[in-house]
Amino acid sequence: MSEIAVAKINSFAPIAAQTDFSVSPSEEAVFILTTGQLQDLIKEAIQPLQDEVSLLQATMTAQDEKIAALESTQNTQADNQLIMLRLINNFREATKKEPQPTQKDRAEILRALLAANGGKMLAKDARQKMHLSRSRFSELLAIMSDDIEIKPYYLSKRQNILALK
Repeated sequence: MSEIAVAKINSFAPIAAQTDFSVSPSEEAVFILTTGQLQDLIKEAIQPLQDEVSLLQATMTAQDEKIAALESTQNTQADNQLIMLRLINNFREATKKEPQPTQKDRAEILRALLAANGGKMLAKDARQKMHLSRSRFSELLAIMSDDIEIKPYYLSKRQNILALK
């Protein structure tokens, strides 16, 4: 295509002025640069890469900070879970109450009362004979759950029968 353009340009010029404008591949242009110019070109070429590396380093630093914060939060949560498990175990142990000395005496009295009545007795009658409030009597029955069985009364479902095991 460049040959066609040269031919058209030469067709307008006189024969003496016609020249060959085609450049052979071996005659490529040569650039001469000073050291400063070469360094400036290299800096311009490297600058986007340096900016990208700086951005990646900043991102990495931010991610390291986030990881450190997450590890700290995880350690705090692990400590909190340990505390919660200890509290739960303390509550479980607290619910497994051992009878107090007065409750031991009352338990023995209730056993003797049931034994005197043939091993069975209405819960209401036992509570009244022992002169205990409903809440104290319920606590006593809860402590004695291994020794005494509580069944509903067959004639009235609202009443319970206490029986020795």
